[in-house]
Amino acid sequence: MAANTVKAIRMSKVGGPEVLEYVDVELGEPGPGEVLIRQHAIGVNFLDIYFRVGLYPVPLPAGMGQEGAGLIEKVGPGVTHVKVGDRVAYAGRPAGSYAQARVMPADILIKLPDAISFEQAASMMLQGMTVQYLLNSTYKVQKGDTVLFHAAAGGVGSIACQWLKALGAITIGTVGSPEKAALAKSMGCDHTILYREEDFVKRVREITGGKGVPVVYDSIGKDTFMKSLDCLSPLGTLVTFGNASGPVPPLDVSILAGKGSLKVTRPTLTTYVLNRELLEPMAADLFNRVMSGQVKIDISQRYPLEQAAQAQRDMEERKTTGSIILLP
Repeated sequence: MAANTVKAIRMSKVGGPEVLEYVDVELGEPGPGEVLIRQHAIGVNFLDIYFRVGLYPVPLPAGMGQEGAGLIEKVGPGVTHVKVGDRVAYAGRPAGSYAQARVMPADILIKLPDAISFEQAASMMLQGMTVQYLLNSTYKVQKGDTVLFHAAAGGVGSIACQWLKALGAITIGTVGSPEKAALAKSMGCDHTILYREEDFVKRVREITGGKGVPVVYDSIGKDTFMKSLDCLSPLGTLVTFGNASGPVPPLDVSILAGKGSLKVTRPTLTTYVLNRELLEPMAADLFNRVMSGQVKIDISQRYPLEQAAQAQRDMEERKTTGSIILLP
Protein backbone atom coordinates (compact mmCIF):
# COMPACT_ATOMS: atom_id res chain seq x y z
CA MET A 1 0.00 0.00 0.00
CA ALA A 2 1.38 3.42 -0.90
CA ALA A 3 2.53 5.64 1.95
CA ASN A 4 -0.21 8.17 1.22
CA THR A 5 -2.97 5.54 1.02
CA VAL A 6 -5.00 4.60 4.08
CA LYS A 7 -8.04 2.49 4.87
CA ALA A 8 -11.28 4.35 5.53
CA ILE A 9 -15.04 3.87 5.57
CA ARG A 10 -16.99 5.50 2.76
CA MET A 11 -20.59 5.39 1.56
CA SER A 12 -21.78 5.98 -2.00
CA LYS A 13 -25.49 5.72 -1.19
CA VAL A 14 -27.73 6.00 1.85
CA GLY A 15 -29.31 3.01 3.55
CA GLY A 16 -28.58 0.28 6.08
CA PRO A 17 -25.21 -0.57 7.62
CA GLU A 18 -24.31 -2.52 4.50
CA VAL A 19 -23.74 0.75 2.55
CA LEU A 20 -20.57 1.36 4.59
CA GLU A 21 -17.55 0.29 2.52
CA TYR A 22 -14.00 -0.37 3.77
CA VAL A 23 -11.83 1.12 1.03
CA ASP A 24 -8.43 2.58 0.17
CA VAL A 25 -8.30 6.39 0.22
CA GLU A 26 -5.53 8.61 -1.10
CA LEU A 27 -4.38 11.29 1.34
CA GLY A 28 -3.20 14.63 0.02
CA GLU A 29 -1.08 17.19 1.80
CA PRO A 30 -2.71 19.45 4.40
CA GLY A 31 -3.62 22.85 2.95
CA PRO A 32 -3.99 26.19 4.73
CA GLY A 33 -5.62 25.71 8.13
CA GLU A 34 -5.43 21.90 7.86
CA VAL A 35 -3.50 19.06 9.47
CA LEU A 36 -2.86 15.41 8.75
CA ILE A 37 -3.80 13.33 11.80
CA ARG A 38 -2.91 9.66 12.30
CA GLN A 39 -5.84 8.30 14.29
CA HIS A 40 -5.51 5.97 17.27
CA ALA A 41 -9.22 5.70 18.19
CA ILE A 42 -12.51 6.74 16.58
CA GLY A 43 -15.86 7.46 18.23
CA VAL A 44 -19.13 5.91 17.04
CA ASN A 45 -22.30 7.94 17.65
CA PHE A 46 -25.98 7.76 16.77
CA LEU A 47 -25.38 10.95 14.84
CA ASP A 48 -23.38 8.89 12.33
CA ILE A 49 -26.46 6.79 11.62
CA TYR A 50 -28.51 9.92 10.82
CA PHE A 51 -26.03 10.70 8.04
CA ARG A 52 -25.93 7.09 6.82
CA VAL A 53 -29.71 6.81 6.41
CA GLY A 54 -30.07 10.25 4.83
CA LEU A 55 -31.87 12.00 7.70
CA TYR A 56 -29.06 14.56 7.50
CA PRO A 57 -28.32 14.72 3.73
CA VAL A 58 -24.71 15.00 2.53
CA PRO A 59 -23.19 14.99 -0.97
CA LEU A 60 -22.25 11.43 -1.98
CA PRO A 61 -19.88 9.65 -1.94
CA ALA A 62 -19.07 10.69 1.62
CA GLY A 63 -16.89 9.91 4.60
CA MET A 64 -18.36 8.77 7.88
CA GLY A 65 -17.86 9.77 11.50
CA GLN A 66 -17.52 12.95 13.54
CA GLU A 67 -15.09 12.10 16.34
CA GLY A 68 -11.56 10.81 16.81
CA ALA A 69 -8.21 11.12 18.57
CA GLY A 70 -4.64 10.68 17.43
CA LEU A 71 -1.27 12.26 16.63
CA ILE A 72 -0.61 15.14 14.27
CA GLU A 73 1.83 14.11 11.52
CA LYS A 74 1.76 17.16 9.26
CA VAL A 75 0.62 20.77 9.65
CA GLY A 76 -0.52 23.05 6.84
CA PRO A 77 0.15 26.79 6.47
CA GLY A 78 -1.40 29.09 9.06
CA VAL A 79 -1.95 26.50 11.79
CA THR A 80 -0.50 27.78 15.07
CA HIS A 81 -2.41 26.25 17.98
CA VAL A 82 -1.20 22.67 17.32
CA LYS A 83 2.04 21.22 15.96
CA VAL A 84 3.50 17.96 14.65
CA GLY A 85 3.58 15.33 17.42
CA ASP A 86 0.70 16.80 19.45
CA ARG A 87 -1.86 14.41 20.90
CA VAL A 88 -5.27 15.77 19.88
CA ALA A 89 -8.96 14.94 19.76
CA TYR A 90 -12.00 16.43 18.08
CA ALA A 91 -15.73 16.22 17.56
CA GLY A 92 -17.64 17.80 14.71
CA ARG A 93 -17.81 18.23 10.99
CA PRO A 94 -16.60 17.58 8.38
CA ALA A 95 -17.40 13.88 8.47
CA GLY A 96 -14.57 11.46 7.86
CA SER A 97 -13.28 10.18 11.20
CA TYR A 98 -13.81 6.50 10.27
CA ALA A 99 -10.29 6.32 8.82
CA GLN A 100 -6.74 5.33 9.74
CA ALA A 101 -5.61 8.89 9.00
CA ARG A 102 -7.17 12.00 7.51
CA VAL A 103 -6.50 15.54 6.40
CA MET A 104 -8.89 17.83 8.24
CA PRO A 105 -9.47 21.38 9.48
CA ALA A 106 -7.31 22.21 12.50
CA ASP A 107 -9.76 24.61 14.11
CA ILE A 108 -11.81 21.89 15.84
CA LEU A 109 -8.78 20.09 17.32
CA ILE A 110 -8.17 20.15 21.08
CA LYS A 111 -4.85 19.17 22.68
CA LEU A 112 -5.18 16.22 25.04
CA PRO A 113 -3.89 16.33 28.62
CA ASP A 114 -1.44 13.52 29.35
CA ALA A 115 -3.96 11.94 31.73
CA ILE A 116 -6.55 11.44 28.94
CA SER A 117 -5.93 8.42 26.67
CA PHE A 118 -6.71 8.33 22.95
CA GLU A 119 -9.46 5.78 23.59
CA GLN A 120 -11.04 7.90 26.34
CA ALA A 121 -10.89 11.00 24.16
CA ALA A 122 -12.39 9.34 21.09
CA SER A 123 -15.25 7.98 23.16
CA MET A 124 -16.12 11.19 25.01
CA MET A 125 -15.50 14.29 22.91
CA LEU A 126 -18.84 14.39 21.12
CA GLN A 127 -20.88 12.85 23.92
CA GLY A 128 -19.05 14.64 26.74
CA MET A 129 -19.18 18.10 25.17
CA THR A 130 -22.84 17.45 24.33
CA VAL A 131 -23.50 16.84 28.03
CA GLN A 132 -21.46 19.92 28.91
CA TYR A 133 -23.59 22.27 26.84
CA LEU A 134 -26.88 20.50 27.66
CA LEU A 135 -26.43 20.87 31.41
CA ASN A 136 -24.68 24.25 31.46
CA SER A 137 -26.02 26.27 28.56
CA THR A 138 -29.16 24.83 26.94
CA TYR A 139 -30.69 24.55 30.40
CA LYS A 140 -28.65 25.52 33.46
CA VAL A 141 -29.19 22.64 35.88
CA GLN A 142 -29.17 23.76 39.50
CA LYS A 143 -28.47 21.79 42.65
CA GLY A 144 -31.71 20.11 43.74
CA ASP A 145 -33.31 20.11 40.27
CA THR A 146 -35.04 16.90 39.24
CA VAL A 147 -34.20 16.02 35.64
CA LEU A 148 -35.64 13.43 33.25
CA PHE A 149 -32.97 11.99 30.94
CA HIS A 150 -34.00 9.49 28.28
CA ALA A 151 -31.65 6.63 27.32
CA ALA A 152 -29.83 6.98 30.62
CA ALA A 153 -27.61 3.94 29.99
CA GLY A 154 -26.40 5.11 26.58
CA GLY A 155 -23.15 6.92 25.85
CA VAL A 156 -24.50 10.43 26.47
CA GLY A 157 -26.78 9.24 29.28
CA SER A 158 -23.97 7.50 31.18
CA ILE A 159 -21.91 10.69 31.18
CA ALA A 160 -24.93 12.85 31.99
CA CYS A 161 -25.97 10.77 35.02
CA GLN A 162 -22.51 11.19 36.56
CA TRP A 163 -22.34 14.89 35.74
CA LEU A 164 -25.82 15.52 37.15
CA LYS A 165 -24.83 13.73 40.36
CA ALA A 166 -21.79 16.01 40.64
CA LEU A 167 -24.09 19.03 40.20
CA GLY A 168 -26.34 17.82 43.01
CA ALA A 169 -29.34 17.16 40.76
CA ILE A 170 -31.80 14.27 41.05
CA THR A 171 -31.92 12.19 37.88
CA ILE A 172 -34.82 10.12 36.54
CA GLY A 173 -33.63 7.97 33.64
CA THR A 174 -35.53 5.87 31.13
CA VAL A 175 -33.88 2.57 30.11
CA GLY A 176 -34.80 -0.48 28.04
CA SER A 177 -33.89 -3.36 30.35
CA PRO A 178 -33.12 -4.25 33.99
CA GLU A 179 -29.44 -4.59 33.02
CA LYS A 180 -29.43 -1.07 31.63
CA ALA A 181 -31.25 0.15 34.75
CA ALA A 182 -28.47 -1.30 36.91
CA LEU A 183 -25.85 0.39 34.74
CA ALA A 184 -27.62 3.77 34.92
CA LYS A 185 -27.89 3.51 38.70
CA SER A 186 -24.18 2.69 38.94
CA MET A 187 -23.55 5.94 37.05
CA GLY A 188 -25.57 7.98 39.55
CA CYS A 189 -29.12 7.82 38.18
CA ASP A 190 -31.49 8.11 41.17
CA HIS A 191 -34.66 6.65 39.63
CA THR A 192 -34.86 4.35 36.59
CA ILE A 193 -37.95 3.70 34.50
CA LEU A 194 -38.24 0.64 32.23
CA TYR A 195 -39.97 2.41 29.37
CA ARG A 196 -41.08 -0.83 27.67
CA GLU A 197 -42.97 -1.93 30.80
CA GLU A 198 -43.94 1.32 32.53
CA ASP A 199 -45.71 4.53 31.55
CA PHE A 200 -42.87 6.98 32.06
CA VAL A 201 -45.18 9.99 32.35
CA LYS A 202 -47.06 8.35 35.21
CA ARG A 203 -43.84 7.32 36.94
CA VAL A 204 -42.32 10.81 36.63
CA ARG A 205 -45.47 12.29 38.19
CA GLU A 206 -45.29 9.73 41.01
CA ILE A 207 -41.62 10.39 41.69
CA THR A 208 -42.10 14.18 41.71
CA GLY A 209 -45.30 14.18 43.75
CA GLY A 210 -47.31 15.34 40.74
CA LYS A 211 -45.13 18.40 40.05
CA GLY A 212 -43.28 17.18 36.99
CA VAL A 213 -39.72 18.17 36.14
CA PRO A 214 -38.27 21.51 35.01
CA VAL A 215 -36.33 19.93 32.14
CA VAL A 216 -36.44 16.79 29.98
CA TYR A 217 -33.46 15.75 27.85
CA ASP A 218 -34.79 13.69 24.94
CA SER A 219 -32.58 12.08 22.29
CA ILE A 220 -35.25 9.55 21.27
CA GLY A 221 -37.40 11.86 19.16
CA LYS A 222 -40.67 10.74 17.59
CA ASP A 223 -41.65 8.02 20.09
CA THR A 224 -41.18 10.11 23.24
CA PHE A 225 -41.64 13.76 22.25
CA MET A 226 -45.29 14.34 23.22
CA LYS A 227 -45.00 12.29 26.41
CA SER A 228 -41.87 14.22 27.34
CA LEU A 229 -43.91 17.42 27.21
CA ASP A 230 -46.36 15.83 29.65
CA CYS A 231 -43.55 15.26 32.16
CA LEU A 232 -42.74 18.97 32.45
CA SER A 233 -43.81 21.31 35.20
CA PRO A 234 -45.22 24.72 34.16
CA LEU A 235 -42.56 26.85 32.40
CA GLY A 236 -40.51 23.68 31.85
CA THR A 237 -38.06 23.09 29.01
CA LEU A 238 -37.93 20.14 26.62
CA VAL A 239 -34.48 19.71 25.11
CA THR A 240 -34.78 17.46 22.06
CA PHE A 241 -31.26 16.65 20.88
CA GLY A 242 -31.61 13.44 18.87
CA ASN A 243 -33.90 11.27 16.75
CA ALA A 244 -33.13 7.66 17.68
CA SER A 245 -36.73 6.61 16.95
CA GLY A 246 -37.18 8.99 14.01
CA PRO A 247 -37.61 12.75 13.59
CA VAL A 248 -40.18 14.63 15.64
CA PRO A 249 -43.34 15.42 13.60
CA PRO A 250 -44.31 19.05 12.99
CA LEU A 251 -45.47 20.72 16.22
CA ASP A 252 -48.50 22.96 16.74
CA VAL A 253 -46.83 25.42 19.11
CA SER A 254 -50.18 26.36 20.70
CA ILE A 255 -49.94 22.99 22.49
CA LEU A 256 -47.13 24.46 24.57
CA ALA A 257 -49.46 27.09 26.00
CA GLY A 258 -52.04 24.57 27.14
CA LYS A 259 -49.42 22.37 28.79
CA GLY A 260 -48.03 25.18 30.95
CA SER A 261 -46.20 27.79 28.84
CA LEU A 262 -43.51 25.25 27.96
CA LYS A 263 -40.32 25.80 25.99
CA VAL A 264 -38.85 23.46 23.36
CA THR A 265 -35.34 23.72 21.94
CA ARG A 266 -33.35 21.68 19.39
CA PRO A 267 -29.65 22.35 20.04
CA THR A 268 -26.62 20.98 18.21
CA LEU A 269 -23.01 20.77 19.32
CA THR A 270 -21.93 22.60 16.16
CA THR A 271 -23.60 25.81 17.35
CA TYR A 272 -22.19 25.62 20.86
CA VAL A 273 -18.60 25.17 19.61
CA LEU A 274 -18.86 27.70 16.80
CA ASN A 275 -15.39 29.12 17.53
CA ARG A 276 -12.39 28.33 19.70
CA GLU A 277 -13.48 30.84 22.35
CA LEU A 278 -16.50 28.59 22.97
CA LEU A 279 -14.83 25.25 22.28
CA GLU A 280 -11.77 25.46 24.52
CA PRO A 281 -13.52 26.14 27.87
CA MET A 282 -16.11 23.44 27.14
CA ALA A 283 -13.39 20.87 26.46
CA ALA A 284 -11.44 22.00 29.53
CA ASP A 285 -14.52 21.56 31.73
CA LEU A 286 -15.03 18.05 30.33
CA PHE A 287 -11.37 17.05 30.76
CA ASN A 288 -11.30 18.39 34.33
CA ARG A 289 -14.38 16.40 35.33
CA VAL A 290 -12.90 13.23 33.86
CA MET A 291 -9.47 13.77 35.42
CA SER A 292 -11.04 14.55 38.82
CA GLY A 293 -13.01 11.29 38.70
CA GLN A 294 -16.43 12.98 38.74
CA VAL A 295 -17.10 11.49 35.31
CA LYS A 296 -15.77 8.08 34.29
CA ILE A 297 -15.86 7.13 30.61
CA ASP A 298 -17.40 3.71 30.05
CA ILE A 299 -15.99 2.22 26.83
CA SER A 300 -18.15 -0.85 26.60
CA GLN A 301 -17.50 -1.91 23.00
CA ARG A 302 -14.44 -1.81 20.77
CA TYR A 303 -14.53 -2.82 17.09
CA PRO A 304 -11.83 -2.86 14.41
CA LEU A 305 -12.34 -0.13 11.82
CA GLU A 306 -13.39 -2.64 9.16
CA GLN A 307 -16.34 -3.67 11.38
CA ALA A 308 -17.86 -0.17 11.46
CA ALA A 309 -21.08 -1.48 9.88
CA GLN A 310 -21.49 -4.02 12.69
CA ALA A 311 -20.85 -1.34 15.32
CA GLN A 312 -23.65 0.79 13.88
CA ARG A 313 -25.94 -2.21 13.54
CA ASP A 314 -25.46 -3.11 17.22
CA MET A 315 -26.13 0.50 18.24
CA GLU A 316 -29.34 0.66 16.17
CA GLU A 317 -30.56 -2.61 17.70
CA ARG A 318 -30.05 -1.22 21.23
CA LYS A 319 -27.42 -3.88 21.98
CA THR A 320 -24.86 -1.37 23.23
CA THR A 321 -24.33 0.64 26.40
CA GLY A 322 -21.88 3.41 27.19
CA SER A 323 -19.45 4.48 24.48
CA ILE A 324 -18.37 2.64 21.34
CA ILE A 325 -15.04 3.08 19.58
CA LEU A 326 -13.38 1.86 16.40
CA LEU A 327 -9.69 0.96 16.39
CA PRO A 328 -7.92 1.70 13.10
